[in-house]
Amino acid sequence: MTYVEGFLLAVPASKKDAYLAMAAAAAPLFKEFGATRMVECWEDDIKDGKVTDFRMAVKAEPGEAIVFSWIEYPSKEARDAANERMRTDPRMKNMGEMPFDGMRMIFGGFSKVFDA
Repeated sequence: MTYVEGFLLAVPASKKDAYLAMAAAAAPLFKEFGATRMVECWEDDIKDGKVTDFRMAVKAEPGEAIVFSWIEYPSKEARDAANERMRTDPRMKNMGEMPFDGMRMIFGGFSKVFDA
């Protein structure tokens, strides 16, 4: 089954265009490195929780929007190889500064267990 790497982050709403430009520039590289699909979702209906929520998870600040995204790979091994290439490919380093605080980004790999 497909392996998924998921991401949750806060992006200043004023940098939405810069974020989308970064994602559009990165997508062909991710696909070259082995990704089969890349999805970026901008917040539309995020509720504030009492114990936890998306905003608390990434310590979102006023004026920041929540982004939920994922990249699909054929396997964990393909994801691991892609991540290594991302760390070493000079094209990734030349993409410039990220339009968000990467220290507050949450990410991780997931094995699919159900897909309807």
